Order: sequence, then C-alpha cells, then structure tokens
Amino acid sequence: MEKRNRRERREPGEIRREQRGYPKPEDAWRESGGARGEADEVWSEGEAYRDSGDEESGCQEEWASGEAGTDELEVWEDLEEIREDSRTEPIHTAGTERTFRKAGSGPGRTAPGTGESRRGKQEKTVLRRIGRVLMTGVLSLVLLVSAGAAGFLILQASGKNSLYSEADSSTLVSTLSGMAVQLGEEPQTGPEAEEDGGWQEGDIRYNGLHYRYNEDILTFLFLGIDKMEEVARGEDGIDGGQSDALFLLVLNPHEKKISVIGIPRDTMTEIEANDGEGGLTWTTRAQITLQHGYGDGGELSCERSVKAVSNLFYGLPVHGYCAVNMGAIPVLNDAVGGVTLTALETLDFGDRRVLEGEEIHLEGENVYAYIHSRDTSSFNSAGRRLQRQVQYLEAYAAAALEAFRKDITFPVTLYGKLSRYMVTDITVDEVGYLAAQAAGYGFRREDMHTLEGETRMGEVYEEFYADEKALYELILEVFYEEV
Repeated sequence: MEKRNRRERREPGEIRREQRGYPKPEDAWRESGGARGEADEVWSEGEAYRDSGDEESGCQEEWASGEAGTDELEVWEDLEEIREDSRTEPIHTAGTERTFRKAGSGPGRTAPGTGESRRGKQEKTVLRRIGRVLMTGVLSLVLLVSAGAAGFLILQASGKNSLYSEADSSTLVSTLSGMAVQLGEEPQTGPEAEEDGGWQEGDIRYNGLHYRYNEDILTFLFLGIDKMEEVARGEDGIDGGQSDALFLLVLNPHEKKISVIGIPRDTMTEIEANDGEGGLTWTTRAQITLQHGYGDGGELSCERSVKAVSNLFYGLPVHGYCAVNMGAIPVLNDAVGGVTLTALETLDFGDRRVLEGEEIHLEGENVYAYIHSRDTSSFNSAGRRLQRQVQYLEAYAAAALEAFRKDITFPVTLYGKLSRYMVTDITVDEVGYLAAQAAGYGFRREDMHTLEGETRMGEVYEEFYADEKALYELILEVFYEEV
C-alpha cells in the first residue's frame, strides 16, 4: 500500500509528460532500439532505487512531485534523438546508475531518478567558474605579453638612440679624405660630382671607385686581459693588466653581416702613460697592449684603450667596449660544450703535448693554454698566438650561435656567468637592441681580418708596425660602402 502511494505521487510528472506528448520512459527506450530485457532491467532498477527511500539520490522528491521538469525535458528530448539514431550505446557505471549517450556524441545524460540532474547542474556551475578563471588568466597573459613586447620595443629604441648618439665619425672621414689626396685621388667637384651619384663632403675615390662612410655601422672593442681572477678595480696606476687580445666587432646593418678585426698586441701606437703614483701622465708611442695596464683595471683602463684603438684607426668611432679577464675563458668555452679545432702549431698543455695539425677538443683550462700560451723566446710568437685566437674565435662564434638557436636565453645565462670577470659600458637597453639586430646577421670566414704589417725587434720587446696602406684599404672595405 505504501508502495502504491509512492507511485501515485509520480502521477503529476507523468500527466505533464502525456500533455507534452513525450512517451513513457520504457516505451522510449524500447523504440530507440535498446534490448527489451535491458530496458526492463533499467526501469525496474529505477523503481527499486526510488522505492529504497535512499535520500542520497538528491532528486527523488523532485522526480516524485514533477518539480525536476527542466532536466526531465532535456532527458526525454535526448531519448527522442536516440530513437531517431540507431547508433546508441548504453554506458554502465558503478552501482545501480545507468547512463546513455549517442555514439560519438560526447558525455551522455543519466537516466531519470539517479540523481545526476542536480549533480549535472553543479558540474556546469563549476565549469562556468573554471571558464571564467581561465578567461581571466588568458586575458592577463595577453596583457602581460603585450606590455612586455611594448617594453622591449621601447628598450630597443632607447638602446639604438644611446649607441648612435655617442658616435662621431668626423675625425675618421676627414683623415681618410686627406689620405686619399696624398695617394693621388682628387675629390670630385662640379658636373663630375653630379654624374658620380652626388659627391658629398668626406666621400673618397680610390682605385676608380666612389666610397662613403657607413654612418649606420656599429663598432665594439673586445679586450682579453691577462688576469685570471675576478675584476678588482684599483687606483689609477700601472697594474690594470695588459690586453693580450684585442678585437673589433663590427655590425653592418646594410649588409646584415658581422666583421671581426684582430689587432696584434704589440701594435705600436700612441697611448696615455703615467708614473704609477697617480701623478704625472704623458702620451708616448708604445705597444697597444700596455694601455689597459695604465689605469684602474676597470672603466678608466677600458676608456683609454678605446681611445688608443680609435687613434690607430684614424679616429674610428667606437660605440662600446667589453673587457674580460682571461680567467673567464674556460667558463665561456664550457658554456657551449667546448670547441673542436685543428692545432695550428705544437703546444704543451701541461700534462700533454699537442702536435701541429692534430684535431683537439678544447675544454676547461686547455682552452686558456691554446689561446694564451706562447714561447716568448721565439720571434713573432705573439703574431702566431693571434692567429690561434682568431681561429678559436671563429669556431666559438659558430658554437655560440648554435647554442643560441637551441636556447634563446643563452646570452642572458652567459652574461650572468661573465659578470664577475667583465667590465663593459654596454647597457641593458643597448644589449636588447643589439640582440634583436644581430640575430639576423651572417658571419663568414672572409669577414675575419687581422692587421697587416711587420714585426720588428725593439730594444727589449717585439714591436708590430701596421702597414698604413693596407689599414687604409681595410677601413674602406669594412667601414665604407660603394656609392
């Protein structure tokens, strides 16, 4: 009797289904193509579940009173679709719950009376909240990326302005124009200048070609200091450390290429010397390697070295410098996994001897021995060492470029490792601009240069004298362009 009353309580819901033209659940299941036995089992179990009085279903009162109308309607609409599509597969879950769905149509609905209607609403609510959180996160990320990109562009623009604002090519242009006249090349004037692409002040004609200085070129001086320890700035004196390696790195934005010029350490040029006590200073002609030693081992030493190199190149504008103590070379080398090359001469590596022509893989302290050691009793040992340095630099550049392709943060990592051994005036915004520019530049073996000249034995030490005509032609090749 009690069971009958409970069934009568379902009648309002059944009346509503009849008024809306929906079939009874068992009829709908049978018409949909489901097995009769399975349909009877499903609905008999559904009745048993409702009759059990188990309140965990969370919706038996709704179902009995017909208050779960919206979810009911969705269920029976799905049954109509199932009836029209014979590709229906029952999904059996744990317990007495039975779900069903159209094959390949995504999550199925649960049969009425199992309590999944309310849980479905709760899941939808949770999903909506998750969706709002995800959307907020995505929008925040977009804003951060946009702000970061804008900031990086601003940084690049600031770096570009900073680099070019300090460059002054007037001394170089004036000096080379005067040298052209000395070499028998007369400047163009009048109608001839108009026919020659418009002659401008500072232009040069050499061997029948019209040259003009490339104002967009960027030049940086790199120094390798003969100190193994970290940078320790001192007073202005004579203990700043000699620059055993000097290179000019040249970025040409017009041709998208990088050029490197190696400068022999014993090159004779004007330098600024002092008495070592912070008092008397004077200008003298001496090996360029000594200039860094006359200073504080930091910015002052570098600035004087820049001035000496600029004077050597007839007033060439240098846009920045970077001096690295030799103790950082193994760190630099091992950061790219070492470098493999062919030995240019026979050398002793402490516990072993490397023969000329032998292929070697440089790691740890061995790289320092290869690019720094030399037999001072052998004439022009510094010149041969420079050739090894150029060879190593070429191989290292290729390895570093490959490391950069694999990990775009490699320059940042390298900078962090170098910072304790390095002195530079290249700022963060300038680095940002240079990194963006140099990423698309090419580097070829023919763009590696060394000063041509003659090594002579001085009163005590070797002296290298640059060939002025060869230097003149090198400057035209690297820093000028044909009009």
